[in-house]
Amino acid sequence: MLSYPQLSPEAFRLGPLVVRWYGLMYLFGFIAAWRLGRLRSGPGRFLSRRQLEEAITWGMFGVVLGARLGYAFFYDPAFYLADPLRILQIWKGGMSFHGGLLGVLCALWMYARRQGLPFFALVDSAAPLVPPGLFFGRLGNFLNAELWGRVTDVPWGMVFPGAGPLPRHPSQLYEALLEGLVLFVLLWTFSAKKRPLYAVSGVFALGYSLFRVFGEFFRQPDAQLNYLAFGWVTMGMALCLPLLAAGLVLLWLAYGRPLKEERQKRLASERRAG
Repeated sequence: MLSYPQLSPEAFRLGPLVVRWYGLMYLFGFIAAWRLGRLRSGPGRFLSRRQLEEAITWGMFGVVLGARLGYAFFYDPAFYLADPLRILQIWKGGMSFHGGLLGVLCALWMYARRQGLPFFALVDSAAPLVPPGLFFGRLGNFLNAELWGRVTDVPWGMVFPGAGPLPRHPSQLYEALLEGLVLFVLLWTFSAKKRPLYAVSGVFALGYSLFRVFGEFFRQPDAQLNYLAFGWVTMGMALCLPLLAAGLVLLWLAYGRPLKEERQKRLASERRAG
């Protein structure tokens, strides 16, 4: 069994201002997206440097607002509807990836309309910049000793503060590895070459969904929800199903539809020739 590092959720204080690790992880994620985006923006690229910075700024607002609202309505609607002002208490925790994703998509859609950019081309460009933020976000969960894993007897199990005396999977680190590092390498490598429209977004949606569902088998479900069905289906899994379907549709639009259209054109040409 490994020892959990006993860290305060507060990274440091600046007078009355308290800077928390979780907030720093969001900041690191946005900085990583900006730095990586600069490598693929500028003259001759889809986005100029100015557009990149503006799109990331819009995305920042979208992800924070969407993640908070998503958590409130997906994971604990009764609690937040009883007192909607609790939604503003972000420092008390509760952010949802799927809500954040919807928020980012809405923000990018508005920015694309404002700039006259094709929406899915913008999403394809943004997708490889997301996994580093997921990596830092999961590290934030680990440092906050939240969203811990299920009870286990593996040698690297940890006893988390507030989770009882039994060792648990450090599932936050599993997800940081899969949703953060592995997905980033996959997307960054895949998008290094020119791909059909929708392809990069499809790989992101499919890859994230598969990694998240796998990680959910090691993660303790939210106490207020527990398992949704069959004694193993969690809310995270359920929310990944439409995203998984969207990924398959996007990949079909990128690769399957052009092939189908090409076959139809070839058959029509052969009929005319015959």
